[in-house]
Amino acid sequence: MNAFWKKLLRNKGLLLLVLPGTVWFLIFAYLPMFGSILAFKDFRIHRDGFFASVLNSEWVGFKNFEYLFTTNDAYIITRNTILYNLALIILGLVISVTFAIILSELVNKKMAKLYQTGMFLPHFLSWVIISYFAFTFLSTDKGTLNHIISYFGGEPIMWYTEQKYWPFILIFVGIWKGVGYNSVIYLASITGIDKSYYEAAVIDGATKWKQIRYITIPLLKPLMIILTILAIGGIFRSDFGLFYQLPKDSGALYPVTNVIDTFVYRGLINMGDIGMSTAAGLYQSMVGLILILITNYIVRKIEKDHAIF
Repeated sequence: MNAFWKKLLRNKGLLLLVLPGTVWFLIFAYLPMFGSILAFKDFRIHRDGFFASVLNSEWVGFKNFEYLFTTNDAYIITRNTILYNLALIILGLVISVTFAIILSELVNKKMAKLYQTGMFLPHFLSWVIISYFAFTFLSTDKGTLNHIISYFGGEPIMWYTEQKYWPFILIFVGIWKGVGYNSVIYLASITGIDKSYYEAAVIDGATKWKQIRYITIPLLKPLMIILTILAIGGIFRSDFGLFYQLPKDSGALYPVTNVIDTFVYRGLINMGDIGMSTAAGLYQSMVGLILILITNYIVRKIEKDHAIF
């Protein structure tokens, strides 16, 4: 026991550094887990407060989960959630790594910093701002795109009622917002690669493409695998702002913009069913955990050193 306390005192500086993050996770990640019990109860407000409401609410088993699986929209929201996330994960990975490599190869480092800042900026914009930014392009009567179409003799497009365009719009905007942040992560990894590898490759006559193919990408592979595994864990979750704010909650676009998160939100707003929304959140978390475990297991079988655990 004395050895334990001595170790704590010896590492007190490092422990103080991680303390704020630990407290944040305890308050906002671990304590709310106790609320998962609401997924199995018919939650009703009690006059004696929240805890009394939880204790006095009737147990209903898996009844709250039935709402997700028996609704007519179950197939649509599940399909949209999975396919959009797959597209964002795959395209986001390829584009982020590509931009990171391009930035690392720029000779003018001041321009590289400028491009990096410009790519990183969308990450800090809220979806409300981005939705109005998109509206300036997609507005039926005053939108930039319709003005260009009309100028060349075409008919204006009702963007917020035409479903066929939105899968491409959502994927494009989703990647545009996230590619800067992800490329910075890969760029940081690239800058940590030992320069002697590239010097040896140049001596052997390797071109830039061969250096990227045989040095940069293989050394980035562990990071790419880890981030992809974590992304797959969230494949049943969606960026709420992307699918709710960007299409302006247009009812005509629900078949192509409705995902599990927006479906649950609308159900909670319309019916006030807290148990159902908690069940949906628990379902997403459990599926995400299972997917992470399966993906990590597959990676361990292929390349043990690249697995998370």
